[in-house]
Amino acid sequence: MSGGGMTVIMGKFPATLLFVGVVAVLIIFVDVVFFRHYFWPRLAANIGIVLLVGAFYFRFFRGHA
Repeated sequence: MSGGGMTVIMGKFPATLLFVGVVAVLIIFVDVVFFRHYFWPRLAANIGIVLLVGAFYFRFFRGHA
């Protein structure tokens, strides 16, 4: 009976891993292309990207368990 819960967890893991990978690639891309030599704007942009993608995740993907 408890195996059903484990199936849901294992099914969500690849999607979460893909989502984290997309965030990492997006942050690296923005850092290299736009903010290569600027520390504080780069940090602010990285935090903004994480907050934006996190809000998108919780709005559209979190409720579909």
